[in-house]
Amino acid sequence: MNELDFSGKQVLVVGGSSGIGNGIAQAFRAKGARVAVCGTRASAADYSPDEGSHLEGLDYFQLDISKAEAIEALQPPFEKLDVLVLAQGAVIYRRGEFEMDGFRKVVEVNLMSLMACATRFQAMLSASKGSLIIVSSTAAYHSTMGNPAYNASKTGAVGLTRTLGEAWAGNGIAPGLVDTKMTKATTSNPKRLEGALERIPLKRLGTPADMAGAALFLASPLSSYIIGQTIVVDGGLIL
Repeated sequence: MNELDFSGKQVLVVGGSSGIGNGIAQAFRAKGARVAVCGTRASAADYSPDEGSHLEGLDYFQLDISKAEAIEALQPPFEKLDVLVLAQGAVIYRRGEFEMDGFRKVVEVNLMSLMACATRFQAMLSASKGSLIIVSSTAAYHSTMGNPAYNASKTGAVGLTRTLGEAWAGNGIAPGLVDTKMTKATTSNPKRLEGALERIPLKRLGTPADMAGAALFLASPLSSYIIGQTIVVDGGLIL
């Protein structure tokens, strides 16, 4: 038996149109799953591989997860669901999160929408005895001076993972510094990048594929006795 064979399984990756979520989506597809992803743009054609979006072989639909009413009204393009990965994320730089409007926007996406999506799909996951996986961040374990909303929301996501794990048997992943469009403020600045790599024992950035390995494990029978845990996947960054 191949515990990592997801043939016949239906997976939904919220935030799967780019970055970490996209890497996770493609990993499940490579293991045989039918995978749906959602994003804010009208169609898959509106995304580019240059943005870290690889949507071939994935079922795409539009969903603005910053609007709770849109999540509640969603009619998904599938009738069953075996794995729900919540990988949505937002960040505002240049001290934008110190303004209450910016703070609310980030918390709405990074925390409020997690609960909204988990609640929306709970009945389907329960029916299939499926897996819920919440993607948070290593920011939950240390301060991020310029981004109070990002930090608070990702810390909240780890707590939500614990509590929903107890209630509904979910788990989570806390990525470290992963090379995506959201981390360009660090990765495109040679001095910042050098400083970051010095703090990572593996001496390299993480990739979406690195995060996908943990997601496959958490959705498989290999993790059947793991509940409410957030696995840190960061190359040793926060050691």
